[in-house]
Amino acid sequence: MEPARGWPPVDIYQGISHTSKTVLNIRFFQVALALYGLGTLGYLAFLATQREALARLARLATGLGLLAHTGYFVTRWAASGYFPITNLFESLNFFAWAIVVSFIILQIKFPAAVVGAIVMPIAFLLGAFALTLDAAVAPLAPALQSGWLYLHTTLAFLGDAFFVIAFAGGVLYLIQERQLKSRHTGAFFHRLPSLDLLDRVNYRSLTFGFPLLTLGIITGAIWAELAWGSYWQWDPKETWSLITWFIYAALVHARLTVGWRGRKAAWLSIVGFIAVLFTFLGVNLLLGGLHSYATK
Repeated sequence: MEPARGWPPVDIYQGISHTSKTVLNIRFFQVALALYGLGTLGYLAFLATQREALARLARLATGLGLLAHTGYFVTRWAASGYFPITNLFESLNFFAWAIVVSFIILQIKFPAAVVGAIVMPIAFLLGAFALTLDAAVAPLAPALQSGWLYLHTTLAFLGDAFFVIAFAGGVLYLIQERQLKSRHTGAFFHRLPSLDLLDRVNYRSLTFGFPLLTLGIITGAIWAELAWGSYWQWDPKETWSLITWFIYAALVHARLTVGWRGRKAAWLSIVGFIAVLFTFLGVNLLLGGLHSYATK
């Protein structure tokens, strides 16, 4: 698979300096991050007050933030000439974008706005971390000049993004379950969805995320064979991706065959999310390897 060339079809940066190109796509990102921050505050305020107007504000801010974030990717891609997901700054951006996309998709099926009180802070913090890194557009390394880059990374990040939603559903499930089991329900008892709805959010997120992660690992192996002559090299990122896959494979298997629901599924979703974070950030920053990102 060869890299896609000639995108965008029209040079939207004609006559603009390289520095100005970078500034423009960073401005889009900053606007998106500000709107995600507003969305985060809106969802947290909705959790605290249950005022529907705050939920509508949070949805609007999140949607507008996603549009601005998409504008960042369009202008970044146009400025660099390649899919912008090749360093830690770009990958944090894409992960945050994918989380918001996944959240909006799940909201269509399960309109539980309170889930945003966990999901949106995660997306916002990833974006805020990215803002501390070097955002300069750099030439694409030869090893990454492949169309497999687009397919592999997109599938893997979208899979992980749905696992963030599963994590949020799991955390809220455990909170609500604990309140139900106590003699005196807490302040959030009437502010959280039912256990059944939270469990369905968790399960539906898994049914999206697990196949996407599986395809991401498969396409990554194919790309590795084409680039390095080996499908698998036990690079730290590959190893931890496989560990993460086994965690979610066990969870999906248990839900489908053993009938795991509720508390057990919620806890394993939390464990899986920790593995996702370590695979993405811990491996890159601590262990290095072929998949590590430069932070400068």
